[in-house]
Amino acid sequence: MIAVVGSLNLDLVTPVPKHPVPGETVLGGDIAQHPGGKGANQAVAAARLGGQVSFVGRVGDDDAADIMLGAARSEGVETTHIVRTPGVPTGRALISVDPAGENAIVVSPGANSRLSAADCEAAADLLRRARVTVLQQEVPDEANHAAARLAGGTVVYNPAPAVTGAVPPPRVDVLVPNRTELAALTGTSVPATLDDVAAAARKLTGMGAVIVTLGADGVLLLEGTAQLHIPAFTVRPVDTTAAGDSFCGALAVALAEGSTLEQAARWACAAAAISTTRPGAQPSLARRDEVDAFLARAQRG
Repeated sequence: MIAVVGSLNLDLVTPVPKHPVPGETVLGGDIAQHPGGKGANQAVAAARLGGQVSFVGRVGDDDAADIMLGAARSEGVETTHIVRTPGVPTGRALISVDPAGENAIVVSPGANSRLSAADCEAAADLLRRARVTVLQQEVPDEANHAAARLAGGTVVYNPAPAVTGAVPPPRVDVLVPNRTELAALTGTSVPATLDDVAAAARKLTGMGAVIVTLGADGVLLLEGTAQLHIPAFTVRPVDTTAAGDSFCGALAVALAEGSTLEQAARWACAAAAISTTRPGAQPSLARRDEVDAFLARAQRG
């Protein structure tokens, strides 16, 4: 079983010809509304790939909460520990997507910012039983720290979005940052080359294994003294919004099923690649048969 402790946001997405610079107005296309939030995306990604998933989080007391809870339940995510928060809006994300599929995102956390250590304590039995617990950085540090302390299985921590001053949980078995998040964690400039990425990642101590997601450059896996570059699959991206979340959800499923970290990372790369070929966050997330078919085609060349 997989426990996800994290955020739920209602995403408002619009295509743009280019992302605006400060002071500039850009006319976009028609707006679309999708369930999202890093925690919810990772939970749904894992559930679609065959994981048994339970969620710990908060929504507001509004129509968006009904949408988010309904979406999670429809995907088979167990929602007992998602708490409604009176007088507070459900989280929102405002997302623009350019023709290359690159996105810019502004998040209004809403109820996500009220997730507490007490909420995790209330889900202590769930966290102790989970084979993998997945955490991100769209909820307060105190919730992540409590969840990591209570977790009985592998703790996967995705330090996204990069938040200045955020304190990683005291226990992390697998850290999954991208380049920007790695730079924020290490206080270095954003690494450009694989050697730069490896040098920055090795500055981290007490984090267990590190898997740095590199977009079109694949991922770099560092485990003990070993280092492995896994190239990305070649696809034509449409929207990269949930690629990292797809990777984390798939990684959790593979680890819960007993895969090695290398096997799990390769499988997660395939799930992430598929997600970039479709628009939206949760609508883009792959199902298990799609990943299996994708890998079969890739192996045939």
